Amino acid sequence: MWRPPPAERPVRSRSGARRWRALDLGVIPTYFEAEVPRVRCKDHGVVVCSVPWARHGAGHTRAFDDTAAWLATRTSKTAVTALLRIAWRTVGSIVSRISADALAGKDRFGNLRRIGIDEISYKRGHRYLTAVVDHDSGLLLWAAAGRDEATLRQFFDLIGEERCAAITLVSADAAQWIANVVSETCPQATLCMDPFHVVQWATKALDEVRRAVWNEARRGGQSAVASDLKRARFALWKNPEDLTERQQAKLTTIQRPNERLYRAYLLKEQLRKVFHLRGKRGMKLLDQWLSWARRCRIPAFVKLAAAITGHRPAINAALTNELSNARCAGKSRNYGPIGTTTCIKRVLELRRRWAGKIARSTCCRYGI
Repeated sequence: MWRPPPAERPVRSRSGARRWRALDLGVIPTYFEAEVPRVRCKDHGVVVCSVPWARHGAGHTRAFDDTAAWLATRTSKTAVTALLRIAWRTVGSIVSRISADALAGKDRFGNLRRIGIDEISYKRGHRYLTAVVDHDSGLLLWAAAGRDEATLRQFFDLIGEERCAAITLVSADAAQWIANVVSETCPQATLCMDPFHVVQWATKALDEVRRAVWNEARRGGQSAVASDLKRARFALWKNPEDLTERQQAKLTTIQRPNERLYRAYLLKEQLRKVFHLRGKRGMKLLDQWLSWARRCRIPAFVKLAAAITGHRPAINAALTNELSNARCAGKSRNYGPIGTTTCIKRVLELRRRWAGKIARSTCCRYGI
């Protein structure tokens, strides 16, 4: 027979038997029932005695809670409610209890040295999340709706001045609002430009050249050339090692009649090679690339060379320290098929719908 811990003194109570939902036996709902007295605690007063098979305040056993929380990270909330036969809000309450147990006694922001900051689109209409990851542990530290200085400053206010002073490297894109907050809160940290965004600039410049060449061919009555250029967009965008045979043939047809477009493609690919080499070799190749881009007589890439020159210190820091925001983008693979980003989107949707305690507490699971 189960007895309360000796440290807890039973008091008179009319509470009687209590019931907890357990995991079903096949299709048969299962409940666990026991007499649980109320006890007098020196810190919390008179409360219901704790039991080993369920968390405090829960109407389900630990095994049931653990199963529901695991399913919540692998599938949709609607599927969890249908499979376990519980309410929509109950899933949120269970996730809150599990996250509270997991975070109890742990410092998520301890030993921060290298962090990554990125923005993620989560809804149409320019709705964004600001996400922060730890490069050393590979964990998502924090995320919040918005992409401005006030949103990002919430993270640095949360970790405190002492932890901010310990941060040495911060990877981010070229957003000025990120640079402003980092220089204000972590003046000793080195800002590293995310290589993905630099290559993305080159891809946009390449597409600008493609559209210009396409318009010239269309206006000049060269309909066949214009059609080929329009269908060559993905062949120009993709990495050479990922091209299909048909896309490789498309690049070959572009090479001779569209010398300016092909030069723009080679400029994009050589810039991508810079971040593959990294270190001193990467910086040396970047010097050569800038020299080529400045005299290539392609306005889009001349402008890009000027932009890269302006961000050269941050790019050099990324090449030297080999940092990128690939971890921020890769976090969607760390929590099962639906991904971290999808989970955060659902929590934000809960906030909008319910604007209550359950939706807010669920955000603790994902550091929002």
